[in-house]
Amino acid sequence: MSPERRVSSGLDRIAQADPEALAHVAGRRVGLLCHAASVDRRLRPARAVLEAAGVRVVSLFGPEHGLSAAAQDMIGVASAQSGLPVHSLYGDTFEHLSPTPAQLAGLDALVVDLQDVGSRYYTYVWTAALGLVACARQGIPLVVLDRPNPLGGDRVEGAPQRPGYRSFVGLYDVSVRHGLTMGELLRLVRAREGLPDSSLELVTMQGYTRAMGFADTGLPWVLPSPNMPTLDTALVYPGGCLLEGTTLSEGRGHTRPFEIWGAPWLDGERLASELADDEWLRGARLRPLHFSPTFHKHAGQSCGGVQVHVLEAEAFQPYAAYLRMIEAAHRQCPRGTSFFRTEVYEYVVDRPALDLLTGGSEVRTALEAGTDLDALLRAQQVGAEAFESERAPHLSYD
Repeated sequence: MSPERRVSSGLDRIAQADPEALAHVAGRRVGLLCHAASVDRRLRPARAVLEAAGVRVVSLFGPEHGLSAAAQDMIGVASAQSGLPVHSLYGDTFEHLSPTPAQLAGLDALVVDLQDVGSRYYTYVWTAALGLVACARQGIPLVVLDRPNPLGGDRVEGAPQRPGYRSFVGLYDVSVRHGLTMGELLRLVRAREGLPDSSLELVTMQGYTRAMGFADTGLPWVLPSPNMPTLDTALVYPGGCLLEGTTLSEGRGHTRPFEIWGAPWLDGERLASELADDEWLRGARLRPLHFSPTFHKHAGQSCGGVQVHVLEAEAFQPYAAYLRMIEAAHRQCPRGTSFFRTEVYEYVVDRPALDLLTGGSEVRTALEAGTDLDALLRAQQVGAEAFESERAPHLSYD
């Protein structure tokens, strides 16, 4: 890609001393919400870029997985050594997810530079949304240094949540694959909360269009969380994360988490054969295999399963594809073996994890009843189309 066609992230525009971008941070005392993927195209950390531009960074805020993006899922994050006050926005209770008035005191703005992956379940955007609401209450703006949606912005999949199924894997009702950048999604949150326009300032990207995948941007990929190592992982994640709502291993500790999955009792060859011509798996092939998770579910046990190979990204619908695979796996689950995850999930105790991820109880109850998911998947498509229309006023890019 030629230099003139490369995308500049919000942070890159700060690094380039773009006057319009600098106007959002110059002369301000700021807190910085960031993680390991908060780098410019030369891989310089956001804090260093801001300080080199003359911005006074006085405190740091860390989302789930921490400033280093090293902590595993649902693990509380401790403060890191940085020479500045560090506030964790992920802890033991839901109240720990929002910055407190004391943490925001003395700031002129909270700057957010987080790489999202375009799926409703990924918690960074909800950390930013809670920050937006908290900052508005204190009368200070939240400044977003926008970044690409790795899945692009043209496709939307999965219906928004139904009433009663909001959680930290979906604080606001949006499609599973929402097709928004973080800045755009926060514009939607601002509207839904009725916050003033001044509560959110957006440093948009330059050179970015909705049709771009991350590889088209020319930006470096830095894993934003320990189980999101590659762009391939992000591509399957709108479906792969649904495995967290089951007792199936998501392949954590393996080199290809969410692409590789299974269980000790699963026959991968049978599953791949059953789904070989399934319309919902267009663009992908399933390769049977055996693997041994190094931690988390079924750690140290030999698991049968499959690897999902995406051959045509434009045709692949990860949300529907993984629901179809989960349906086939459920048919193999031995009698008396638990299939659905029942422990506390993302601070919620009274809803099964799969219900929170799918946005309602319909999928789980259909699986339990042995009802074919085809009609539900088509209904989910209708819900996604409705959300696509709803999101239109909040888009920032062609």
